Amino acid sequence: MSADDGGSPLARAERFIWLTARVLEQRRFAFHFLGGDPDAVDAALGPYLNPDGGYGHALDPDLRGPLSQPLHAAHALRVLDGLGRCAGQRIERLCSHLTRVSTPEGALPVVFPGPRDYPAAPYHPVLDDPPADLLATGPVVGVLHRNRIWHAWLFRATEFCWERVEAMRRTHPYEVQAAVAFLDGAPDRPRAAAAADRLGRLVRSDGLVVLDPRRSSEFPVAPGYAPGEQLFPYDYARRPESLARGWFTDEELSRSLDFLAERQQGDGGWPVLRRTWAPGSTLERRPIATLEALLTLRAYGRLPAPGRPH
Repeated sequence: MSADDGGSPLARAERFIWLTARVLEQRRFAFHFLGGDPDAVDAALGPYLNPDGGYGHALDPDLRGPLSQPLHAAHALRVLDGLGRCAGQRIERLCSHLTRVSTPEGALPVVFPGPRDYPAAPYHPVLDDPPADLLATGPVVGVLHRNRIWHAWLFRATEFCWERVEAMRRTHPYEVQAAVAFLDGAPDRPRAAAAADRLGRLVRSDGLVVLDPRRSSEFPVAPGYAPGEQLFPYDYARRPESLARGWFTDEELSRSLDFLAERQQGDGGWPVLRRTWAPGSTLERRPIATLEALLTLRAYGRLPAPGRPH
């Protein structure tokens, strides 16, 4: 089976995936671009599931070790959402797990401490009493709402997200991404549209997006981010239906998509811009970044529709 029989960007990405990716990303690629079986993706996700209903085992490569963590839950939900399988008993069990690990506000910390200090990226510090964070809560709540999941945990977690998004005056790019993930799934669409409009103006006024890749040096890098760790219009508006799409002109978005396509490297993969802290984490994250780039390009008509098994 092959995504392409030539030297196209998709064919080069396919080779990169087979050479470097975990089984999960290999099967996700096959599902999204080769007409592969969703059951195979589901089976590959299974080993990351813990008895407590959460996900662990470095599903998000920045958190190592077996413990269930909110960032792993967000990653698992994105995978299941892409399969159209974000429903059923496992989601009920996940929501029950999230209820048990939430802060007093009813929301999620980025990382919560465990009985052992498993390695974690330095930009995700492990605190004894971690605060609730939109970075962890927004993507989880957004995906659950988009899939019409109703669970008691969602009530307080949703209110937390609204409070954080609507009170936001100073922020950073990844928090904006989390806000967009929440707003794109929030059931109150007029309220979400109004919040997204204000957030988009904040993103532009504070220079949190590089509007012209040719002038990236003129845009600031957020404090604590790695050199060159900047976000572009496609990072916020991953799909045309995202509320963040309205933040950018057609020219700005098209220019950023051209740049995204050009970022494919010689080995067929896309780069990881985050600070390097462990070889395994970077190696595992590149295929994830590659899949995200391919899915975004295809969503905007820059890649062919999925193939079929040969």
